Amino acid sequence: MSYPEPRHHGDKGEVNAVFRPASTPADVRSPSGTETHFVASSVSTGGEFGLYRMDMVPRGGGPSTHFHKTISESFYILEGTVRLHDGERWIDAEKGDFLYVPPGGLHGFRNDSDEPASTLILFAPGAPREEYFEKVSTIGQMTDEERTAFFIKHDTYWVD
Repeated sequence: MSYPEPRHHGDKGEVNAVFRPASTPADVRSPSGTETHFVASSVSTGGEFGLYRMDMVPRGGGPSTHFHKTISESFYILEGTVRLHDGERWIDAEKGDFLYVPPGGLHGFRNDSDEPASTLILFAPGAPREEYFEKVSTIGQMTDEERTAFFIKHDTYWVD
């Protein structure tokens, strides 16, 4: 494996870094209280990746088994215990544990514990997941057709 072709062709570097302080408020707060932080949105990374921190409330649940056709998804546990589905089984992942899910890989995650939990979620390449996180809590208010269209638009395919 080698480095990709250069994408910066100048002879000097540029001032173009993006800083986001840890004190930045959550971008989305679900009705249950789970907070999602858009650490690095697909817009801010030019589509390279999307990085999100999800601070889950105790017994906050999470999405059941699903897959994506166009993006990979990775999980890095920051605090607490997050149940991760690796396509075969549910694993109680703890601080420092990591799961990489390639496109098409079955996965899910949730907080079933009595304590809060926090995880970093990385999508690559960067997809417009912000709208997904902003609106997923409203799927109960959608018609069947709207719900189906929402999940297809956001590359989310559920497993029965």
